[in-house]
Amino acid sequence: MRDDRIEPQWIEAFEAVLRLCAAQPGETVCLLSESQSRRLNIDLAELAAHRLGCRPFRLEVPTPRQTAPVPVRSTGASRALAGHPSVLAALGASSLILDLTREGLLHAPELKGILASGARVLMVSDEHPDVLERLVPRAEDAAPVKAAVKRLRAAREMRVTSAAGTDLTVAMAGATTAGVWGFTDRPGTIAHWPGGVVVSFPAAGSVAGTLVLAPGDANLTFKRYIEQPVRLTLRDDHVVAVEGEGVDARLMRDYLAAWGDPGAYAVSHVGWGMNRRARREGLLFHDRGDLNGTELRASAGNFLFSTGANEFAGRFTEGHFDIPVFGCTIALDGEVVVREGDLLA
Repeated sequence: MRDDRIEPQWIEAFEAVLRLCAAQPGETVCLLSESQSRRLNIDLAELAAHRLGCRPFRLEVPTPRQTAPVPVRSTGASRALAGHPSVLAALGASSLILDLTREGLLHAPELKGILASGARVLMVSDEHPDVLERLVPRAEDAAPVKAAVKRLRAAREMRVTSAAGTDLTVAMAGATTAGVWGFTDRPGTIAHWPGGVVVSFPAAGSVAGTLVLAPGDANLTFKRYIEQPVRLTLRDDHVVAVEGEGVDARLMRDYLAAWGDPGAYAVSHVGWGMNRRARREGLLFHDRGDLNGTELRASAGNFLFSTGANEFAGRFTEGHFDIPVFGCTIALDGEVVVREGDLLA
């Protein structure tokens, strides 16, 4: 899509989200970006902050060199800060940070210290503003996600099944659970826009079974819909087999093997999407460079399965897959919360 013009509705979208983040007149707002960030979104964020009487400033760092053996995308773990003391000092002095880096700070090692300073961080997903405009969060989005987080934290077991052959069990003891509804208004917290998702990072040794990816599911690392079935066998939190005759299985096998790292095969997080305005067909309407795919992660009723880093289980790696799986039934201690891809009220 063309992105060389600022549209008033896009400024209004950023302004609406800033209001939900309790941006106040006179408040310092840090616009954190890197040299390869989407310039249009930086401009929109700055204009919206000025509309609200805030005092925005731009903090840009260089996009880091590529160091991985394969292309890396959509990890949520930006390497752009690189522990820079002056950058961290500026972030620590800001009460509201709009994270406009390409990968985002969600899993970045510096995030813990930034939040400890009292900052609230809104990670603006690296999407074209046309996507962000459709998925501006609403105040009422928070309550259902908070309720799902409470229910998931109380569960002893998550079981995921599907007509395609999925039968996956997750022991929830010791899991770390979080929910995102698209905005944050409390110091020391982070959210991402688009929002509408609940996820758990299981403790070590908690995940086992079979996950079958069917045509129409999505591999968001590749920005590609699955075309032929892929059967993943999991044991002790790790993918131990990737079976399938099509190109999807072949690409996954090759990509995982390229890391030479057992952590790339591990489970990162599991959960489900809760945003009824998010669309699973969203990848079809934009060039890949205009998308981060957060819309599909949040689409209501998808089972969001992710491989890679899970700091709560002591596993760290840059290898990462985010895979929304549609048509699954998700049960917590036998109580169904998603039935065949339909999010239950």
